Amino acid sequence: MRLDRQHGRPSQPIAMDDRIPTHLWVGAHLRQLSIDAVPAAVLRKGERTGGLVVLKLNMLESGCRVLTQTRDLDGNLAWLPAMGGEAVSESAADDYIERAVKRDPDLWVLEVEDRSGHNPFEGKIL
Repeated sequence: MRLDRQHGRPSQPIAMDDRIPTHLWVGAHLRQLSIDAVPAAVLRKGERTGGLVVLKLNMLESGCRVLTQTRDLDGNLAWLPAMGGEAVSESAADDYIERAVKRDPDLWVLEVEDRSGHNPFEGKIL
């Protein structure tokens, strides 16, 4: 269970459900991150109801990691690390994201700043 960083009370993760449109899922998570005082932004809006999410974890001077939203074999939300899961320069991360958006224009792109590179969203990293 996560703790709300500002108030120290339990904070429930928001589960992605097949019935929840992407724009609502993104909006709910951004509100939670704002409450938790975690800097986050939508860099690109994709398809409102079914677009997948690409997450740019900006670790500031330590570089960036990029994760792509997917489902595991059981249908649970999961994340695929891009570029071997390693931290890369921000320009390399942006180039990767630009290529991904060209392949799939329905993608949403979110950026979260976290020096440790922690993924604030539910779902395991595959």
